[in-house]
Amino acid sequence: MATRNILNGSEDILRKKSREVAVFDKRLHQLLEDMAETMAEANGLGLAAPQVGVLRRVFIAQNGDKNVEFINPNIVWRSDETVTEHEGCLSFPGEYGYVERPQSVTVQAQDRRGNFFEMTGEGILARAICHEIDHLDGVLFVDLTEEVLSFEEDDE
Repeated sequence: MATRNILNGSEDILRKKSREVAVFDKRLHQLLEDMAETMAEANGLGLAAPQVGVLRRVFIAQNGDKNVEFINPNIVWRSDETVTEHEGCLSFPGEYGYVERPQSVTVQAQDRRGNFFEMTGEGILARAICHEIDHLDGVLFVDLTEEVLSFEEDDE
C-alpha cells in the first residue's frame, strides 16, 4: 500500500465525470488499498478516486470502525427527511460549508470482486455517500453551500 496525493479543490480533474469500472483486477485492488491508506493518513471519513487523480466511479467511506468500498455506486432511495450540517472535504483542507443532505440513503454498488450489494446509510454515513458520489459526478461541496467558511486556527 501507498499513500497518494490528494488533489486540491482547484484541480480541473475534480470537475469531470468519472467513468464506470469494467475490470475488477489487481490494479483496482491496489487503488482501493492506496485510497484506504491515504484516507486514514488524512483522517478522513470518505475518499473518491478523482481526489487521487483517477477518473473511475470508486469511493471508500468509513462505517464505524471499518471502510466500505463502493464501485459503480448508484443511490436508489433518499429519505424525504433532510439535514443541513457542516461539511468539509479532504480536497479543501481547512474549509467547510453547510450542506443539505438526506438523513438516509440506499446505495447499490459493487465490491472489489464485482459482486453487487445494497447498503442503507444514515446520518454521517448517508452524508459521506452523497458527498463521495457527488465527487464521481464532478460536483463539489462548495457548489452546494451558500458560503465556504474557514476553520480558524487557535493561536493560544
